[in-house]
Amino acid sequence: MSILGRWAYLVHLLAWAGPLLLVQGVLLVRRYGGDTLRALHAILPPVGAVTAWLVVADHLAIREGIWRFGDGLHLGWRIGVVPVEEVLFFLVTNLLVAMGLALLDGLGARPEAS
Repeated sequence: MSILGRWAYLVHLLAWAGPLLLVQGVLLVRRYGGDTLRALHAILPPVGAVTAWLVVADHLAIREGIWRFGDGLHLGWRIGVVPVEEVLFFLVTNLLVAMGLALLDGLGARPEAS
């Protein structure tokens, strides 16, 4: 059993994803400036939809015994049968991908002729 016990999953998730989300958030604000909220409005709905899809798939896999989690390594809070940390993992991963794509948007675009 991990020294972190029930907090293990959440602590590890926040430790690897937190700094990346922070850096991407700062870069997103620098990239989009006053249009940052508009960029977030474009990013968040697909992130939410894909996260929900993955949670449903995970729920089915856990319910059917295809997938399981180690006992005592998560807080015990669940959405259906899916641990809340797993839901956060899907959300964070999708945010990292979507924000990364938003940061790359226009990178290969040619400057407009004046």
